[in-house]
Amino acid sequence: MTRNGQVVRGPTVSVLAYDGMTGFEAGIVMEVFGFVWPDLDQPWYELKVCTETPEPIRVIGGATMSSPHGLAEFAAADTVVIPSVADPRGPTSPQLTEALQQAHARGARIVSICSGAFALAAAGLLDGRRATTHWRYSELLRELHPAVLVDPEPLYTDEGDVLTSAGCAAGLDLAMHLVRKDFGAAVANAVARRLVIQPYRAGGQAQYIESPVPPEPDDSPVARSLGWALEHLAEPIGVPDLAREAGLSPRTYLRHFVRATGTTPAKWLIAQRLQAALTMLETGDAPVEEIALASGFATAVTMRHHFGKVLRTSPSAYRRTFRESGPAAAGRRLAATPGPRARLA
Repeated sequence: MTRNGQVVRGPTVSVLAYDGMTGFEAGIVMEVFGFVWPDLDQPWYELKVCTETPEPIRVIGGATMSSPHGLAEFAAADTVVIPSVADPRGPTSPQLTEALQQAHARGARIVSICSGAFALAAAGLLDGRRATTHWRYSELLRELHPAVLVDPEPLYTDEGDVLTSAGCAAGLDLAMHLVRKDFGAAVANAVARRLVIQPYRAGGQAQYIESPVPPEPDDSPVARSLGWALEHLAEPIGVPDLAREAGLSPRTYLRHFVRATGTTPAKWLIAQRLQAALTMLETGDAPVEEIALASGFATAVTMRHHFGKVLRTSPSAYRRTFRESGPAAAGRRLAATPGPRARLA
């Protein structure tokens, strides 16, 4: 992307491809960080797919792939991703371990998806840290690396410079979390729309609630009531109000609501109000008390309670985190570099 006559770039990302992997594992990283959406006026990531050796690797399904990028380029990126490992019980090569340690010492952000946590643990990067992996491997990770604080419940964990995710599909959740940290909620939502995914996938152990992609227009009674509720979040809303908008009795409405959303109206409203609060915290300077009322919480105390319960942080701490790592910070990191941007093929 060109700005003021200069080509600017975003943060660099590297992902390790290995023999015997599936295309999906590295494909998540390629799609989110490697594809440049021409309609997004945003300098995007520079992605390199790397391999330990120059020989072609085999991908499940009979295909092979090769890359000109090795472990030197892998360790040099701003964000370094291990999508998984071939065998969680097997050893991590000394060369890969050294590359991960060098990247971490240099200040890179180290990320694992699924069983990739085993490579991070072998490099000592998870010692004393909370980490997750696929639920099938949680006990094995704890057994092989007792210094790691294994948490099998969340979709992903964020320890600042080291992040881990659960099974491969949870890599999408973590990827969108990284986009939000780097570029803010608006960009993350735009990317999610184009990928036809949600920036946040609901889960009881979620660390952050992201602004959701609004549903497509729907004439169902529940959908009509949800649309009305989103437009009136600052007002007191109860089941009778939602049922009225849906044209159903409260009892019938509750039955339809749970079937359509998988949760209760009260929990859904809290989630939407938190989502509204997150956007205001990221993009404005209004006091927490004003944001609480504008997003529909009766008091700032109530909003702080739900922040602590669901997000495990406070509104003020959240604002500091995403103001420091959001669009403004990403803009400060942009630097001039020669050559055009393009989709990684």
